[in-house]
Amino acid sequence: MSQTQRALIIFPTYNERDNIEKIVHSVLPLDPRINVLIVDDNSPDGTGAIADRLVKQEKKVNVLHREFKEGLGKAYIAGFKWAIEQGYDFIFEMDADFSHGPEHIKDFLRAIQDNDLVIGSRYVSGVNVINWPMSRLLLSYYANVYSRIITGLPLRDGTGGFKCFRREVLKAIDLDRVRSSGYSFQIEMSMLAWKKGFKIKEIPIIFYERRAGSSKMSKKIMREAIWMVWWLRIKSIFGKLG
Repeated sequence: MSQTQRALIIFPTYNERDNIEKIVHSVLPLDPRINVLIVDDNSPDGTGAIADRLVKQEKKVNVLHREFKEGLGKAYIAGFKWAIEQGYDFIFEMDADFSHGPEHIKDFLRAIQDNDLVIGSRYVSGVNVINWPMSRLLLSYYANVYSRIITGLPLRDGTGGFKCFRREVLKAIDLDRVRSSGYSFQIEMSMLAWKKGFKIKEIPIIFYERRAGSSKMSKKIMREAIWMVWWLRIKSIFGKLG
């Protein structure tokens, strides 16, 4: 990463008041070229107000306030469009709840020099998940096996949400046509990049159960992921993906 290149970490938030300030102050000191964008979906717990305060205190922090809670995918799409407009070279997806450790960011910045999309993988070198119950771990692991079989996407962790894109990848994807809103959004974005011929690299991370707040996982999100992988496969077969 040259001195003129800039990286943006996007944090989509909904009710993350216990985490957002801490995570922002954890990532900014890692590299002077890192900026932050908080995309808040009108959190009723006051996360948006904390984000506004951070913007006033730190010039490297930015915020987008969205009127409604529309899901992870919609929040990231809004962030991606903003990042492209502002000319950032590398754009991160990262959870605000410390499940994605800031210590891995330097690994991403090294790996993105020779790749177009870098994915932090929980399963590329064994199983690296801390403090999950066995039922959730098995669900996540086999969901990734399922999506890999159905879509053909050659990733061990297709649902992983700790990512770094080169700007060129996001510019090549028609972001307005991305359909997923839940965790299948991660599969869809990776598959769109893969089908367009971009170079993807998985690097090992340790995934931690969130420190505070509550999980956004729901039955609706799980149902979307089950049928979305089939939709992606059909679109891919007919050459209409992306």
